[in-house]
Amino acid sequence: MKRRNFMKTLTMGAGIISFGLLPFFMGRLLRPIVKANESNRIPLPGALKSQQDFERSCIGCGLCGEVCPPRCIQFHKHEGGLSADTPYINPEQKGCILCGLCMEVCPTDALTVTPIRKVDMGVAQIDQAACYPWVDAGICGACVGICPLGDSAIDFEFGNFYRPVVKDGCVGCGLCVEVCPEPSLPINIVKRSHGKVAQHGIGIRKSERGKRGF
Repeated sequence: MKRRNFMKTLTMGAGIISFGLLPFFMGRLLRPIVKANESNRIPLPGALKSQQDFERSCIGCGLCGEVCPPRCIQFHKHEGGLSADTPYINPEQKGCILCGLCMEVCPTDALTVTPIRKVDMGVAQIDQAACYPWVDAGICGACVGICPLGDSAIDFEFGNFYRPVVKDGCVGCGLCVEVCPEPSLPINIVKRSHGKVAQHGIGIRKSERGKRGF
């Protein structure tokens, strides 16, 4: 009898929990799916590498946004599906200061506590055809001055005190994007596979000619 009562209580508890979570999951799945502009959205520090895994693990609790000191964490609202209520950062508005609080407070494995220099949110990419110092249109250095990781992530070109160069230590926090004064934002956070310097058609063609011996 005791075992039967225990199983009955356990089944009822599981049913109550499932029923309570039903509106949450239905709300995410029933929202209309709208394709978002991903070019200005980067993952949080410590996020699962796979976006699909991240969306499945994140429960949309919003705790990461509550503890974020600069309030740089935003949430998907109208994209629908599993993306609804999941967090992201738009560095054009606010970059991440790498405080690590979002990783510490996350109740699931969507965010894992990671040493700051091991974080991988992407990498900063500079468009040298638009950056003020690179086109000799002025003195800047805002991106170098704001970086929380110092010269291991971004520094000035050797022999030049103003032209910024992204280093391998960059973790893609986006603070450089936030403070860039150039309206066209010649610095952005991209996937590491895209490189640290923006490639234009002319530059690519010159590179190809060089490989061919022209």
